[in-house]
Amino acid sequence: MLDLHRDKFAGLEKTVAGIFCRLPLSPNQYTVLSVLMIIACVVFMMFGAYPAALVFFLVAGMLDFIDGAVARGRMMASPRGAYLDTIADRYVEALLLMGFLFIGLPDVIFPGNIWLFLILFGSTMTTYAKAAASEKKISHRELKGGLMSRGERMIIYAGALLILNFNWVWVTYILIGLAFLTNITAFQRIASALKIEKKQ
Repeated sequence: MLDLHRDKFAGLEKTVAGIFCRLPLSPNQYTVLSVLMIIACVVFMMFGAYPAALVFFLVAGMLDFIDGAVARGRMMASPRGAYLDTIADRYVEALLLMGFLFIGLPDVIFPGNIWLFLILFGSTMTTYAKAAASEKKISHRELKGGLMSRGERMIIYAGALLILNFNWVWVTYILIGLAFLTNITAFQRIASALKIEKKQ
């Protein structure tokens, strides 16, 4: 749902652009840095250093916001940059979920890795439903919205990393909820695409 309200962050984006446009890094370099930060996050997860993992995850999230702000601030926004950013987003989320595999989450109905797979599947289908609608020319506008778009998922991942320091069982239930919500979001976008196609 946050992706439907990007205009509300315009002021923050302008401020961020004013700061980071002064640095010599390009928008694409910020994008690559976000992937490197999430790799560091996963390494710390592997070794049980969850506070450090959370810090690197938050830095990766900030860089993901900064790259777009800098691109628009410098008038460098392009389809190539948007494409790279989208691909990097998928790597960031997949790598983070891989990091949870090393934690040994307790089984709740199913093994923890099954819930992680369902989150990855749901988030991938949420993105693919949007891409496929554009590719097949079902929708001339970008499909957005749903219960659990990427912005909401990133917030929940940050919460899960924070709670890892206290209670793994709570984290498991958070991830189970996310597994359901990501797949519901995918169905919402598929239904939206089919609804648009039916009207045409």
